[in-house]
Amino acid sequence: MISKEEVLHIAKLARLELTEAETKKMQKDLTAVLDYFDILKKAPKVGAKKLNGDGKNVLRKDVAIQKPASLANNLVQAAPDKKDNYIKVKAIL
Repeated sequence: MISKEEVLHIAKLARLELTEAETKKMQKDLTAVLDYFDILKKAPKVGAKKLNGDGKNVLRKDVAIQKPASLANNLVQAAPDKKDNYIKVKAIL
């Protein structure tokens, strides 16, 4: 179980002021969380695979893909107010 001093230290780091009842509740809650981590550490690692175990580069090449500008042009042309191939909008500031 986590000691009261550890809970108070954690509360101080988090800039929390805990009452005596809250300190006891935090002791129980933090202990439960840490106990759960212990359970997870003991769990078998079923199906764990290395992502890059053979030493080869598995990343794809960085290639720019040119998309047709017709969609952008159609959107600008459909706008009610435009200037120099841009859509004009009202200023918000």
